[in-house]
Amino acid sequence: MNSVATPGVALAVLCVLMVGSTAVVYRVADLGSVTVAPGAALRGAAQLAVVALILAAALAHLWSSVAVLVVMFGAAVVTAARRAGAGWSAAWLTLALGTGLGTVLPMMLISGVVPLEGVALVPIGGIVLGGAMTATSLAARRALDTIEQRWGEVEAALSLGLTERDARLEVVRATAADALLPGVDQTRTVGLVTLPGAFVGVLVASGSATQAAAVQILVLVGLMLAQSCAVAVTIELVARTKVRRSRTA
Repeated sequence: MNSVATPGVALAVLCVLMVGSTAVVYRVADLGSVTVAPGAALRGAAQLAVVALILAAALAHLWSSVAVLVVMFGAAVVTAARRAGAGWSAAWLTLALGTGLGTVLPMMLISGVVPLEGVALVPIGGIVLGGAMTATSLAARRALDTIEQRWGEVEAALSLGLTERDARLEVVRATAADALLPGVDQTRTVGLVTLPGAFVGVLVASGSATQAAAVQILVLVGLMLAQSCAVAVTIELVARTKVRRSRTA
């Protein structure tokens, strides 16, 4: 089977052409600065080049693969905390992400479905971690925004005798479903609307559609579990004012 996207002149020319075309669309449709797409492409290419070099060395050993996953976890925590807009209190989201990843990854490894090897641990762990990060940051931001917008309802619930945790939870509980919806929709529509990255990657690498489908369903159900655990913990942290914005705490 011929390889896809082999590094070389043709790939470079095609990427430059697509980036240039994107910049033209930005200019014609007045979508923003024409430097947005080129800047993003250059940054992405540089980051991927560095990551490729690091992973080439790291995946050769289990300990270094675990170290890479730890660094990825740290980056995910920082990203989720920044997106939540909750200041230093967002450091508590480490618990949410840890719960999501810590629930799914051991199950995959203990079952033997995912081998305890760097070449499998880092990609699968990274996908699960990325999905948990997105759901966590979305849940935290939406919950905190909702509390700000509906603070009167929280005070009314407090006046009726509810604890602060229960009063806040009554307001933010519905936001959890919103945070989980993208992951659920992705699972519902896989193969019909989209072919996700894990499926395409395995298909290109092995040429086996059956193996690609098996890996993809493993990733999708793992993502749903990781995201649901992470969001549940996030909502609880917000309800208990561990993750908060100072003006509403």
